Amino acid sequence: MRILAYHAQEYEVDAFENWAKNQGIEVVIDHGLLTVDTVEKAKGFDGITTQQVIPVKDEEIYIKLNEYGITQIASRTAGVDMFDLKLAKKYGITITNVPRYSPNAIAELAVSHAMSLLRNVKHINTAMKDGNFKWEKRVISKEIRSCTVGVVGTGQIGLTAAKLFKGLGAKVIGYDIFKNPNAEGVLEYKEDLNDLLKESDIISLHLPLTDDTYHLINRDNIRMIKEGAIIINTGRGALVDIEALIEELESGHIKAAGIDVLECETLYVNQEVEPDKLKDSPVPKLMDMDNVILTGHFAFFTETAVDNLVSTALDNVKHEQETGEVVNAMN
Repeated sequence: MRILAYHAQEYEVDAFENWAKNQGIEVVIDHGLLTVDTVEKAKGFDGITTQQVIPVKDEEIYIKLNEYGITQIASRTAGVDMFDLKLAKKYGITITNVPRYSPNAIAELAVSHAMSLLRNVKHINTAMKDGNFKWEKRVISKEIRSCTVGVVGTGQIGLTAAKLFKGLGAKVIGYDIFKNPNAEGVLEYKEDLNDLLKESDIISLHLPLTDDTYHLINRDNIRMIKEGAIIINTGRGALVDIEALIEELESGHIKAAGIDVLECETLYVNQEVEPDKLKDSPVPKLMDMDNVILTGHFAFFTETAVDNLVSTALDNVKHEQETGEVVNAMN
């Protein structure tokens, strides 16, 4: 069995090599993206894996993979919105994902962002740079135990975040159309998203991107959010209408935001970019705001998570090749 790993990163190499050695399977590492120009590299392989936010939506890619006998693209991600699932299915290609890869990685960053913003750390740092070390009313903060945290999306990551917030003393409420049976004793479900928005001091988003969740936080409901609330998004960028959020941050209605993901992140994720490339995006404004923490899709980025992403994606390919059955299919 031979597997081609597209867009392999330096930090993934050890995980690839360890898996290949343990399984006795050849894994060929390629550092390029899966595109129309590189799809021919897949010829002669039994399976492929990739990890990228750059879209894989050109029909020619799926046509060629079908010609080469590739029946699965094993994505080293949880979300698969970068693929065209209908085109993949049309050409007999299953898109698989990694649904569980250390939920603690993302949950911990969500909590870290929330706590830093709650305690006004960026405001304090800015003041200190100007020589102002005074205890001022504008930087006094609440304690987390006096806050209600609303977790939107209560799968493994969301529930892990809920447990961490609860462990810090917060009251935790949740919203999800699919209620997690393991959430009992951790959070109280709200039947309506708007109820959660109105009650929460901190709102943490942990949902996949679908037609139903696109701009879940938008101009129509963002005004319903409790005055002075904090919004955390470590899910998908398009869960939030970022322009609407910026307006509410500037007005002071929303106290702060911790943002790991943006709709425009294909401009910069895992790249070194010139400032001019980002000038027409919301990134420069967000980076300059003292009430915003912006990280460039780093929530997943821990040693444990990377190892899980690589090994599970490769296991997905191996399982199909050996049994003819597909696990973790998304289409």
